[in-house]
Amino acid sequence: MPAFNTLVEKLSPPPVPSVFAWGRAYDGSRGPLIDLSQAVPGYPAHPDMLHLLGEAASSTAFTGYGPIEGELSLRQAYAEHVSDVYGARVEAENIHITSGCNQAFVCAAMTVAGPGQTVLMTEPFYFNHETTLAMMGVKTRFAACRAENGFLPDLVDLEKAITGDVRALALVSPNNPTGAIYPPSLLEAIFKLCREKGIWLILDETYRDFMPEADRAPHGLLGLEGWEETLIGLYSFSKSFCIPGHRLGAITAGAKVIEQVAKIMDNLQICAPRAAQAAVAEALPLLGAWREENRQEIGRRAKALKAVMRAVPSWKIGAIGAYFAFVRHPFRGVGSVEVAEKLAKQAGIISIPGAYFGENQQDYLRFAFANADAATIARLEERLKNFSLS
Repeated sequence: MPAFNTLVEKLSPPPVPSVFAWGRAYDGSRGPLIDLSQAVPGYPAHPDMLHLLGEAASSTAFTGYGPIEGELSLRQAYAEHVSDVYGARVEAENIHITSGCNQAFVCAAMTVAGPGQTVLMTEPFYFNHETTLAMMGVKTRFAACRAENGFLPDLVDLEKAITGDVRALALVSPNNPTGAIYPPSLLEAIFKLCREKGIWLILDETYRDFMPEADRAPHGLLGLEGWEETLIGLYSFSKSFCIPGHRLGAITAGAKVIEQVAKIMDNLQICAPRAAQAAVAEALPLLGAWREENRQEIGRRAKALKAVMRAVPSWKIGAIGAYFAFVRHPFRGVGSVEVAEKLAKQAGIISIPGAYFGENQQDYLRFAFANADAATIARLEERLKNFSLS
């Protein structure tokens, strides 16, 4: 057999299927399986969203190739939405639509870094970002986000890690896996550091629609003069509209960045799914109230998890925010994979081991609490209290 691409071959298999396999081995003795693994909305899409998707999918208007940068209707609608969220004027020329936010990251990373160059990330890191860079032959360097600092990046550590070979800093806020929400002042300080060092800031804001405060801009970076010379913003429509299977994401950046992304996208996919783009362009202004209700519901689920953790003090929340909590398990010296596997098989709770987000995260598990309603989350209390590794 001919050889494989070694950059791909040396990667570990995708982690989520292995976690699901642990869940399938659970015998049901503690009650229904509680899935806190993959970040998927724990409620269905709005009926109007489904209607719009069906209508667009059945139209011949969207069966051919579309604009590489995305449907103009969605680029304009999303630019208006971004302008409203951040209180800064963003135009359609600043928007590129992609097939999901993972693809948005691929395009952003390829735009600014090539083989042998370096992208700085924080640890814990989102594993798909790390493996994407590894497949591209791009080196990664990590700056630790510590539990005692709420898993927020440290500006001094970041500055020390930005050496001459670093082309970009990739951040996720609200964070995956920790859930930590980076304060606007911290993001502005990081932006200014990147601008001073002459590197790009790639900011993945997939979970921004689920922040605890509805009327507060996540940051003011888009209002800073010359933002397009430093910032590349990423977003996903999947969580807000409950349509992860339709794979729709977006890049917000300067027009020169969008021009480079189009070259990459033309070779990756030509264009993002057109029917979904048309549907979301209409849904974006129509379903604002429904999306706000969902934001509040995610808040209630976070509150329910906090209550459980107070009742089970041996398990401690390291950070919690939009969608995720990074939870320290009580079994010091035991690897997170072993803990997560036994928790799934014995207690019927599926979570992601901390080690999947960095080898130094063995004491933690990621709970995607958005997957379960408050009543289901409350059932964690009894299961965690009675769980042991024996």
